[in-house]
Amino acid sequence: MSEQFNNEEVTVTLTLDNDETLECAVLTIYSVGDQEYIALLPMDDEQNEDGDVFLYRYVETEDGEPTLENIEDDDEYEAAADAFDEWLDEQEFEEMIEE
Repeated sequence: MSEQFNNEEVTVTLTLDNDETLECAVLTIYSVGDQEYIALLPMDDEQNEDGDVFLYRYVETEDGEPTLENIEDDDEYEAAADAFDEWLDEQEFEEMIEE
């Protein structure tokens, strides 16, 4: 995974199981309890026609390097997805107030 900072937009490059790479925009890093998660939006329209968002467990190693881990547990994934949905709702609400 590599990070890139362009005008405050952060992107990461994921290497998929089939060794393809996928450039994703970081939407947010958020916490559920004491665990952090990251929401990624693939930037390639051909690979993400449905606008799917990828959720991963976000962990920083002892040397400060970010690492992404798959969320294997269904209950954990549901909690992470619910918290992301709440974050999305907050963003939409803030946009409405700004207009």
